[in-house]
Amino acid sequence: MIIRRARGQERTDKRTVGNREPGTRPRVQKGESTARDQGRRPFSSRPETREPLSGKRVGKLKVIKTTSGSKPAPTNTNRFGKERTSDVFRRNVIEKRPERKFEKAESDQFMNKEGKVLRGKFGKQNVLNELTSAKRPSRPEPSTKEPGSMRLNRYIANAGLCSRREADTYIATGCVTVNGKIVSEMGYQVLFGDTVSFNGRVISSEKKVYVLLNKPKGYVTTSDDPHADKTVMELVANACPERIYPVGRLDKSTTGLLLFTNDGDLTKRLTHPKYNRKKIYHVFLDQKVSKNHLQEIIDGVTLEDGFVAADSVSYVSEEDKKQVGIEIHSGKNKIVRRIFEHLGYKVVKLDRVYFCGLTKKDLPRGRWRMLTEDEVNLLKMTSS
Repeated sequence: MIIRRARGQERTDKRTVGNREPGTRPRVQKGESTARDQGRRPFSSRPETREPLSGKRVGKLKVIKTTSGSKPAPTNTNRFGKERTSDVFRRNVIEKRPERKFEKAESDQFMNKEGKVLRGKFGKQNVLNELTSAKRPSRPEPSTKEPGSMRLNRYIANAGLCSRREADTYIATGCVTVNGKIVSEMGYQVLFGDTVSFNGRVISSEKKVYVLLNKPKGYVTTSDDPHADKTVMELVANACPERIYPVGRLDKSTTGLLLFTNDGDLTKRLTHPKYNRKKIYHVFLDQKVSKNHLQEIIDGVTLEDGFVAADSVSYVSEEDKKQVGIEIHSGKNKIVRRIFEHLGYKVVKLDRVYFCGLTKKDLPRGRWRMLTEDEVNLLKMTSS
């Protein structure tokens, strides 16, 4: 049971100090001190019985002289009579430090030709930069681009001969002439009406054309081969007046998607292995493919020209394990056929069904179509 004092009720057992009555405070007369103050000395007062002190300052210490002849302690000691640590540090360390000498503002080491003082953390470096920039030859100002002009390397790439980087190499070696004069200057601007020749043959900058063909069997992928009976260029001869060429190549017996264009930059990005362009083939084999061989194709096989591995491989259907779909980005010649022949299979039929985002939808065998603007933009975005 807890008993609490009611509000306002006085406590009967209050403590008292000395003989005073409970609830009263002792009255202290002027000049008197209470028992609490007994034995204490006021902080700001001195005993009247002590003699007055006198002394003089010697160095940083004040020597106190007394009339009694006793040796007083120096004022820089603590209560135990020892010298303070701060004074010892000041005397032994700070006062013994060598005096620092700063460079004058008028020093030639920190001044430029205009007489401006270069001081601070980067003063010396600023002077070196000014001396270096004074010796460095100034770059010539770029020529203003006239309306209708085009860089020479871009002009050559638009003609479908090569990429811009390769065009720079041809320009530097003197293979390109403009209006009959050899031009080896990088960034040269070709004006409208200029005659540009490459190795003595006049070229022209044409608009970009993109043609997709569903290649049939029996056609050779080449631009010009006098020994071939049939070439893929015969199938796209009437596609456009511009000169186009195939992007990559397919074997004579391989069918499927084949792209034609006169865009040299895009061609290089679509065919180079480092860009990992996605290509999917439908493979028909003479016998069933084991799962161990599928795993070996994923892990990679070593052929006569090096190591190669597929990105993915699987059965087209579980009922017919002679048909396999394989995704690969390698651009080596006859790479799909050589992978399966290395494992002991014979490729009966090979069809490319996917190339860089393009499919054979609504495109019969042996026919071609122009790419839409969205498809062209997709090719350029995914190949950048």
